[in-house]
Amino acid sequence: MSSEPNVLKRVLANAGTLLGGRTVNAVVGLAYIALTARGLGKELMGVIVLINAFAQFLGEVAKFQSWQTLLQYGASALLQGDRPRFQQVLRFTLLLDSLGAAVGVTLGVIGALLFGHFLGWPAALSPAAACYALSIAVMDSATSVGLLRLFDRFRFLAAEQAVSSTVRLIGCALCFTLHAPIEAYLAAWAAGTVTAFVYVNSVALWDLNRRQLLKDFTLRGPLSEGLPGVWRFAWATNFSGTIDTAFSQVITLVVGSVLGPAQAAMWRVGRQVADGMAKPAKLLVPALYPELAKMRATGGEDAMRRLSRQIGLIGGAVAGVLLLVSILFGDDVLTIVMGKPFAAGAGIMNWQVAAAAIGVLAMPLEPMLVSLGKAGLALRVRAMVCAVYLVALVPLIRAAGLDGAGAALVAVAAALAIGMYLALRRSLAAETARPKDEQTCAEGQNGAKGLSQ
Repeated sequence: MSSEPNVLKRVLANAGTLLGGRTVNAVVGLAYIALTARGLGKELMGVIVLINAFAQFLGEVAKFQSWQTLLQYGASALLQGDRPRFQQVLRFTLLLDSLGAAVGVTLGVIGALLFGHFLGWPAALSPAAACYALSIAVMDSATSVGLLRLFDRFRFLAAEQAVSSTVRLIGCALCFTLHAPIEAYLAAWAAGTVTAFVYVNSVALWDLNRRQLLKDFTLRGPLSEGLPGVWRFAWATNFSGTIDTAFSQVITLVVGSVLGPAQAAMWRVGRQVADGMAKPAKLLVPALYPELAKMRATGGEDAMRRLSRQIGLIGGAVAGVLLLVSILFGDDVLTIVMGKPFAAGAGIMNWQVAAAAIGVLAMPLEPMLVSLGKAGLALRVRAMVCAVYLVALVPLIRAAGLDGAGAALVAVAAALAIGMYLALRRSLAAETARPKDEQTCAEGQNGAKGLSQ
């Protein structure tokens, strides 16, 4: 009990560390997007948004959330000093990352060349889009991110996205100054992705070596043997993560396909601001996962519940503030940052911020489910809610434009929060009932022994 305040303090401290880097990233990110918008105009800016959304969508679909597998199966091995088993988990997650990268790049290059005109960009830009799709291979260093979270190296993680955005800003500033074509802006965006990949992998490799966890490590050896349910967990978190992160990219692609690149740019700008406003609270989630994994490994389910409730209350307070700021100052923010042509996007941005606020309020629910070993249940909830939204998305956009997509986004955020809450409530009830059932069985066996004597 006495250590629980320390755990909350550690979660908040780690989230604060991430916030420092992400605050820089949010400011720099808006800057390079603003330069892109001002340098290319709304239409070509929308084309870049669509190409980037396509690449990110395929990257999210193909990749495994291997950092979650590393935390779930590697935390106990690390705490117990079991280096061979930890290295086995590491070998397994590296395999997942390699498979995801290969599939993502293949689908990205072929898709960009064959189907680009259906997604809203001119056929002449399909070769450039295919080249950009090569960056899918380095879009996410999931295993390295998981290692740094597990090792409490959040100050290094804080710089990852800031490094990417800074490189993009420098590249876009050069493009803006030189009046460069759209292909140069795409190269600048891709350079940021590559730089962040090199950075986070270098730090993770250094920390592994410092802890002597690479001693006698080899890529050849057992993968899933002795790790019960690891493939099922990996697939479940992969699909759940894919639905979560690729979901926003799908919306951007659908908006661009139905309404054109200019409206896709408006949607993307609104989402960038909404994500930036919600980021301080959402950063509690990556700081929360490793603590829940460690608590689960040591049998601290009650402590997990209390910690999640505390995080939920903090998130709820932040959610209310960010929504109020968006309603009062949204149009001014867009005018100052992006220019007057984008001020009309304030209305859709308010819908996006409202959806983000609901997500912030409910943010501890899914980490709790995953940490309790219920990743498949979280996946089913997310899949059902998102499937309904995607089926209704095109008719809604055609009927009400961007406002239709925004209102539905708020509805899906609320439905997802309710679904996760009900799933978690059922799972916790089952966890509570299990010890009682085991105790009853033990008492029955003891009673039977007494009668036989």
